[in-house]
Amino acid sequence: MIDNETRISSAVVVDELRLNFLPHYLGAQYLRGEALVFDWATRLSSAYKGGSWDFFQLSNGGFYMAPANCGRVHVRWHMNGYSDTMGADAFGIVVTLFALCHLAEKCGDDRIVDHYHALRAYAAQHVEAANILRAID
Repeated sequence: MIDNETRISSAVVVDELRLNFLPHYLGAQYLRGEALVFDWATRLSSAYKGGSWDFFQLSNGGFYMAPANCGRVHVRWHMNGYSDTMGADAFGIVVTLFALCHLAEKCGDDRIVDHYHALRAYAAQHVEAANILRAID
């Protein structure tokens, strides 16, 4: 069980702070990172057709993006055989993890790797942790 001292919390980013959100976390790679999130969403769910996204900051310094106003999503990743349904928040975490991994590989920035690990730690505490971790395995 996770005690309150190590519990990682998330908070939605208010509209006024959204403009600088991705540049803050991804620096010069923010446009590439955002594009990768949308690309991975399309790759992982045939039901994803675009739309608004919410931004979340984590108490451990991490972040993620998740589709807004979206119900449960069927996610399929052929490279590990994963196929199941998850909530939009969990889907956003999965997509952001895939995008951060991809971006870290492309740009070699250790900050991106640190953000991946911060989000991965939060994912392990998420209500849909088992599903998220199976999807990224």
